[in-house]
Amino acid sequence: MLYRVIRRTFSATLSTHRQTAYNNQDTPFDFTETNYKEVDSILAKYPPQYKRSAMINLLYLAQKQCDGWVPLAAMNKISKILEVSEMDVYEVASFFTMFNREPVGKYHLQVCGTTPCMVRGAREIIKTIENECHILKNQTSKDGLFTLTEVECLGACVNAPMIQVNGEEVYEDLTPETMKNMLDMWKAGKEPNVGPQNGRKNSEGPMGRTCLKCDSQVAQCRDFAKVKEDYANKKAEDAKKAEAKKAEEAKKAQEKK
Repeated sequence: MLYRVIRRTFSATLSTHRQTAYNNQDTPFDFTETNYKEVDSILAKYPPQYKRSAMINLLYLAQKQCDGWVPLAAMNKISKILEVSEMDVYEVASFFTMFNREPVGKYHLQVCGTTPCMVRGAREIIKTIENECHILKNQTSKDGLFTLTEVECLGACVNAPMIQVNGEEVYEDLTPETMKNMLDMWKAGKEPNVGPQNGRKNSEGPMGRTCLKCDSQVAQCRDFAKVKEDYANKKAEDAKKAEAKKAEEAKKAQEKK
């Protein structure tokens, strides 16, 4: 029951702005010179009378400039650029969960919690982050390094479980061990390799690129590295046998001459 109350309370604040010293009407904000060029490039994609269609792109640009969140002043600036009401921008920014209206850590860890990732171990990934960073969901670590959020499907179900970091990079095929290793690397100022963390390339299966006409059976196994190693060894062995057979046939042909 307490959990439901907490969830309802948090949800109720999503569309509510609270004045703070770091986020209010008077907080200074302006796009950088480089980003103003990007603003012009974005607006050029729309007819002048439909430039409000650029709102999401401008919010995303402001969020990148502000290290992962969109302050109220940035929304007000965007409303002036697009010549719409401030409320129009507030509504869009508060509707999409991709926009953060409060500061986040240097690494915003967005863990997919929908069905494919959940059945593949997303709960264990969340628990690992909570234990290693000493935070709960929707909290930021005391050192300002990590913010943990559970999000909906991120579109990489075949490589579940996975996380998205800072709204851009994705890390897939996670286990509690690989998640801990990644956290340790970030804490040490290093960057883990983006993508699958179990050795696979993109979303290929353990047998590499396959199709419905292939002979090989797809392995239903979480020990992906072992399956891949066994397959590579068998492939090398088959190649060696084929080479030996070819040499034997060449030898017989030579003897007939």
